Amino acid sequence: MGAECLSVVIPAYNESATLRDVVQRLLSIPHLLEIVIVDDCSTDGTGAIASELSRLYPKVKAVSREKNGGKTAALKTGFQLTCGDIVIVQDADLEYDPSEIEEVISPILSGEADVVYGSRFLVRKAARVLYFYHYLANKGLTFLSNLFTNVNFTDVETGYKAFRGEIIRNIIITSDRFGFEIEVTAKVAKLKCAMYEVPISYHGRTYEQGKKIGFKDGVAALWYILKFNLFCTLERSFRALPAPRPEAILKSYSVPVQQAQNRLF
Repeated sequence: MGAECLSVVIPAYNESATLRDVVQRLLSIPHLLEIVIVDDCSTDGTGAIASELSRLYPKVKAVSREKNGGKTAALKTGFQLTCGDIVIVQDADLEYDPSEIEEVISPILSGEADVVYGSRFLVRKAARVLYFYHYLANKGLTFLSNLFTNVNFTDVETGYKAFRGEIIRNIIITSDRFGFEIEVTAKVAKLKCAMYEVPISYHGRTYEQGKKIGFKDGVAALWYILKFNLFCTLERSFRALPAPRPEAILKSYSVPVQQAQNRLF
């Protein structure tokens, strides 16, 4: 496989202030094959910026949804447009630093992992101090999710989730708004595949700065934990079961991954 193996999916709703910066940072990361921007019917010109970026840069694709459907709907659209051996989600608001993507995907590149989450809590890196109640909610949802999946994630609500492409393109996603985080965790856990965490930094936003997740999304997450763990079988979770992972997605990969591996779990 070639060096360009990474697809980055950006769900974007009213992110005109940061979208250009995000894309420009992504264009400089290693292994980049494509950037897929999905404008979720924004009202602030985000769609026009995405279209402009797709004209300026050959690696950028842009698509606009006709109706606002939330982050999960935008991701569903974006995943089906990808063709990379690895797919990662990048929020459009710069809460997550694109320069850390290489470290997040390194366990997949080396053939160690099928799925990697970037954890804000695994090893504490730079993180903006914000809402204590959000922290408690995240910890509570992570605990309940782990209880049902029997895996020991530290941060199921993280925005950085990377997958082998054939896994994420075959997942049947039925939740809405921010339900993706819980749903995909439940479904990849059913695969019994190799899942890793890598520590990441986090530059959170306030609600005044555009943060969108709220109390109702937390309540919905509780239902999704029950629904996708208890009432959704493996066969109903995937269009087709992915093949076992290759020994290494990028056999010519020469950057050591031991530093990241030493900090896992």
